[in-house]
Amino acid sequence: MNKSMFGVLLALTLTACADEVSLATVRPGHPRLLWTTEAKAAVKAKVKQDPRSAELFDAIRITADHMLAEPPVIYQKEGRRLLHRSREALSRIMHLGCAARLTGDPRYVARAVAEMKAAAAMPDWNPSHFLDVAEMTLAMALGYDWLYTELSPADRAEIREAIEKKGLGPYLKPGAKHGWEHGGNNWNQVCHAGMVAGALALQEDNPARAAEVISRALAGLPAAMKVYEPDGTYPEGPGYWNYGTTFNVTLIAMLESALGTACGLTQQPGFLKTGEFPLHMTGPTGLPFSFSDAGTRAGFSPAMVWFANRTHRPELLWCEEPLLQREIKSIRDSHGANQSDRFFPMALLWADAQLQRTEPAALNWYGRGPNPLAVFRTSWTDPNAVYLAIKAGSPGASHGHMDVGSFVMDADGVRWALDLGMQNYHQLEARGFGLWDGKQGGERWKLFRYHNRGHSTLLVDDQEQVVTSQAPIVEFSAKPGKQFAVLDLTATYAGQLAAAKRRFSVEPDHRVVIEDQLQGGAQAAQVRWAMVTPGTLQPGGWLEKDGQRLRIEVLAPAGAQLQSWPAHPPPHDFDEPNPGVSVVGFVTPLAAGQAAVLKVRLTPGSVAK
Repeated sequence: MNKSMFGVLLALTLTACADEVSLATVRPGHPRLLWTTEAKAAVKAKVKQDPRSAELFDAIRITADHMLAEPPVIYQKEGRRLLHRSREALSRIMHLGCAARLTGDPRYVARAVAEMKAAAAMPDWNPSHFLDVAEMTLAMALGYDWLYTELSPADRAEIREAIEKKGLGPYLKPGAKHGWEHGGNNWNQVCHAGMVAGALALQEDNPARAAEVISRALAGLPAAMKVYEPDGTYPEGPGYWNYGTTFNVTLIAMLESALGTACGLTQQPGFLKTGEFPLHMTGPTGLPFSFSDAGTRAGFSPAMVWFANRTHRPELLWCEEPLLQREIKSIRDSHGANQSDRFFPMALLWADAQLQRTEPAALNWYGRGPNPLAVFRTSWTDPNAVYLAIKAGSPGASHGHMDVGSFVMDADGVRWALDLGMQNYHQLEARGFGLWDGKQGGERWKLFRYHNRGHSTLLVDDQEQVVTSQAPIVEFSAKPGKQFAVLDLTATYAGQLAAAKRRFSVEPDHRVVIEDQLQGGAQAAQVRWAMVTPGTLQPGGWLEKDGQRLRIEVLAPAGAQLQSWPAHPPPHDFDEPNPGVSVVGFVTPLAAGQAAVLKVRLTPGSVAK
């Protein structure tokens, strides 16, 4: 089957983009994935003319130099996963391949080939956990494609056979069923990207197979991309946003470099808006709103560079530029030992040297979607600004926690209200803990960090939030002097309360007010209002942290007394330690059917002066 027939087959199988793909022909020869000959020339020009691009390349080269002395990847599982080894191989091939393409230094080629041969010699790439296969297939496909002319015929054959048998083979095996193929989470994005990379790298060897893999990706990927509708929010949290979205962007970029079209994927509703999500999830402290299974530390994202370039929105680089500089400094200081994100070299490829970061215009943001979010801030440039981010949605979302109605808050350079984030999967799985048992009463919710008792939200009689519930944001205002959001939590506390609404507002003087309007259920209950904080509670309702202060005032109910419950040590031996963290709040009784208002004001020390 020749290239034109390949285009015709795609046109017949991909009705969603028939008009585009019918004109597409696969790029002849290699490389065709991302680092094309034209891309290489453009990157070389950027490095020569743009100081920021030169710094980026220097960091990539330093990392590649350090990798020269590292032993090749080995077959070593961590529990049920080979994923850390697949990622190790992908990072090395990305960095070494980039350095080889831009310098022509044969040392980088030889070391990348050694990495690929080591992966090819593995018995398998762990198809029982298909993310492992996908990342390894992407690594091998890029190395094969980028270094094709430098590979010996024997090396090509060995690597090609590994991609066919250990990558594409388990995917295309007759009768194989893959739940991720039409799933609504990051697995869909990651796995399709790996399979498309393998198919396109070997397209000339089996055009029909390539057409099938691409057609299946374009049929399945919209199910995952649907979560971006309508405003770009990502229900799995900022950490998984970076994971799934980076692979999604890479898949799009590979289709465009190899076929000349992404078949309309960039037009999926909300997708090109999603750069706003990590931007607004980052507070003036530089910390992310780490809801769901997310880490508590922000990192530079090459995908954000892609979005800034594609949408011509330099404000998307506002938080990324400082993170990039921190990353470059870490790489230089460690002489490449502190290795960056495996996709780090893509930032050099995707960056527009003419696009310099600018201050975002919008201080407030409302992100609709499966897990709606509201964000307010008083400044983008003041490191002491007030920042309030609020989460609605459902605990039942992919990687979700019982964090509905929770919030984080920065003020005076301190993250006063925080989200503790995720726990290490392997450590829990190794002891037989049912981390993925997310049904009501499931073992997942025994974790302090995952239960609502470990979040800055309401707790009724120490009971779980309703897993299958959906809490909407029913009101939002970004008007100056009238900034607020209202969440309807009635379904979240069904069977515990008859009704619950939570209103957050940022006052003109930068105080934050949280007001809960509750209606008691059929039985009397004890309701706990709580804020998870690294601050130490002092007399007078003051929290202290790093020489700064925040005052908590209980305006209603009358007579409620603030308490502090330790989050460290945590309740169970399987809980992650939370040193320096406590839960501050109060408990109030609620009679059956009683209407009650809980109202709390948070005043930064700089405002109170």
